[in-house]
Amino acid sequence: MNDIVVEQRIAAPPATVYAYLTDPKLWQRWQGVRAMLDPRVGGIFSILMGNGLNARGTFVELVPDRRVVFTWGWVDREEIPPGSTTVEIDLRPDGAETVIVLTHRSMPVAEVELHRLGWEHYLPRLATAATGADPGEDRQPSPALG
Repeated sequence: MNDIVVEQRIAAPPATVYAYLTDPKLWQRWQGVRAMLDPRVGGIFSILMGNGLNARGTFVELVPDRRVVFTWGWVDREEIPPGSTTVEIDLRPDGAETVIVLTHRSMPVAEVELHRLGWEHYLPRLATAATGADPGEDRQPSPALG
């Protein structure tokens, strides 16, 4: 098992970025076509991607404007079943901006590169959306990505 770490600077304060990680309508502006989020410990985390794959898990930790942690896995993909990996997103204030540090833990070795590409695709979309701009239609980097 391996961890993936991806960083992204966002020209918005942590409170704004946190909203994009906990509000389903804001989440689906940058990732997926439908989000079902219940942002409380034990609450559901479910994202339907444009390619038909569904990421599912539960929220593990929420620290307003600072940190969001949820489990992650894919419905119908036995390599990474729902809830089998953990995504930790830390929001670090830097002046009027936020630096996101996303760590995706316990990723099977064969899935690391695919998921790294996915997060490297989606975090810039989050950065765009969190500034109020439209990230445009999501053209996923691979049909296998979520």
